[in-house]
Amino acid sequence: MTEHPQHAHTDTAGVDIILEHVEKRYPGQKAAAVQDFSLEIPAGKIVIFVGPSGCGKTTTMRMINRLIEPTAGKISIGGKDALSINANELRRTIGYSIQQAGLFPHMTIAQNVATVPKLLGWKRPRISDRVDEMLDLVGLDPAQYRDRYPRQLSGGQQQRAGVARALAADPPVLLMDEPFGAVDPITRGVLQDELMGLQTELGKTIVFVTHDFSEAVKLGDKIAILGNQSSLQQYDTPEAILANPANDTVAKFIGSGASLQQLQLQRVRDVDIEQRPTAHETDSVSEFASRIDSWGIILDARDRPVRWTDRSHLTGAASLRDVGLPFGELVTIQSTLQDALEAILAERNASAVVTTPRGQYHGVVTIETLVGAISAIRAEHQ
Repeated sequence: MTEHPQHAHTDTAGVDIILEHVEKRYPGQKAAAVQDFSLEIPAGKIVIFVGPSGCGKTTTMRMINRLIEPTAGKISIGGKDALSINANELRRTIGYSIQQAGLFPHMTIAQNVATVPKLLGWKRPRISDRVDEMLDLVGLDPAQYRDRYPRQLSGGQQQRAGVARALAADPPVLLMDEPFGAVDPITRGVLQDELMGLQTELGKTIVFVTHDFSEAVKLGDKIAILGNQSSLQQYDTPEAILANPANDTVAKFIGSGASLQQLQLQRVRDVDIEQRPTAHETDSVSEFASRIDSWGIILDARDRPVRWTDRSHLTGAASLRDVGLPFGELVTIQSTLQDALEAILAERNASAVVTTPRGQYHGVVTIETLVGAISAIRAEHQ
């Protein structure tokens, strides 16, 4: 992930969202798609709607920005009645990110990100600066990506661009509908980590729809587990839901792996981080070799880990630019212990390299540390 510039703290903070007795009935259907739904979403938190396919979670979320108009009930956003505001004006103040990014294929990435600021009448220099800032924020180098088209980006890059577009006009609320559902598991984990890093920096109110309970546990400050017609089965923190499922429906949804889900609650930052010798690509080969006992890490000019190496790799090497093996999956301090375990199992060194949310080297987490953490979790859970 590219290094962000230092942002002035002028970003719009999240606001609360209150849904009261909200319903959606479609013409010609006896049963309501959403019936008598009430929920309070706290400002600046990530709230996850999770439930089986067809339960109404996406319909409920889309009523917040009135992509679907509610049949009855009240929705307030930051104390304002959302149903009294012009629908188009309302949507320009709410970010929206969907599966497969939803980018306009005929527009460049910069033009996509600029969509809402243009509609709001921002001046061209301000839009250009904001596009660069947003692309940088989501880890896409503006010089490299702003003039590309969506088809020239990978799935993960498209999803990043979609989040940049959703945040471009600095909305207090961000709605996310299965945003990472179409990417591979490794990319999905990276995007989840980046979203948590962004949220730490921006403090938006995020409503996130998923059918994946593990994703809900990882990302959510609170989780709303929904049944048919968006009936609210339980609304609480991930820890409370795992420890005390409200009913059989919730227990079945969690499944038999509740103790394993505890690995999603603890972050890499919560366990011991060890250090390995590091050197930049421009440093002396011999001096680096003298500090390596088993293996070390080569960093780029921005302190991002690029390769690992041992003494045998360094023998006869003229430069650190030409040696070492690339890392597989890195984890961040925001990553869960589940992410770290998966990354460790894919590496030869029985360790995973840990970075800051901005991609800079932070340390390593080892299999021994994780085994100790897992033992402690199991003992506590039992």
